[in-house]
Amino acid sequence: MTIIPNTTVVIPCYNEEKGISNAEYSNFLNNNPEVLICFVNDGSKDNTLAVLTVLKEKHPTQIQILSLEKNAGKAEAVRAGINHCNLHFQHRYIGYLDADLATTLEEFIELRNYLQGEIVFSFGSRIRKIGSIIERENSRFLIGRVVATFISNILDIKVYDTQCGSKLFTREISEQVFEKEFISRWLFDVEIFYRMIHLFGKEKAIKKMIEVPLKLWVEKGDSKVKFTYGFKLWFDLFEIQRKYKKIAKNLSNTNA
Repeated sequence: MTIIPNTTVVIPCYNEEKGISNAEYSNFLNNNPEVLICFVNDGSKDNTLAVLTVLKEKHPTQIQILSLEKNAGKAEAVRAGINHCNLHFQHRYIGYLDADLATTLEEFIELRNYLQGEIVFSFGSRIRKIGSIIERENSRFLIGRVVATFISNILDIKVYDTQCGSKLFTREISEQVFEKEFISRWLFDVEIFYRMIHLFGKEKAIKKMIEVPLKLWVEKGDSKVKFTYGFKLWFDLFEIQRKYKKIAKNLSNTNA
């Protein structure tokens, strides 16, 4: 049977044996037959692959499993999944979401409603506002705001939350954004924005992206990012900024 999904969701998984809710995934797939989920097993050392295999047996036409032999990090797991699905399926939209479903699949799929006209990239944002439920440890929230403000400044665009793992693209733009490897295993989201800016120019890129405040985001379990990464994070940001400034300069010289 040929699978022709409207939307494909890539879910990177590393040691998610206890974090994957079979019931949530099954319920969503039963109600959304036009959606394909591609789980990328990123070299897990626990029984993640076995859990995913059981889930695929329940939904053989709506679930794909891409298993990487060695842990490559979230950036490469997402990139591998998106490139694999773009090669094998004819979806209109493709994006990625965290396996713990801090953002629900139902809310994630609503991001495609914004991919109209010029908009080719929509992404969820954990904005605490009246009417929303954003549950996050205060310490992580405060650290996240410092990092997010710094990122917004180096990108020179007004974006509140680059790091929320809930992003959706048109197929065509995903092929360009995810073509090359990323510098950082965890801050690749920042590079996505840089790549959009380099593809279209800052002013035009802003018109092609939309930040969508989430109604519900609930932090679940422990972060896969080690505490010690807090120190390397700033080095990664420096390297990302340096590389993409160099690319921008080269593009400017080429167009001159």
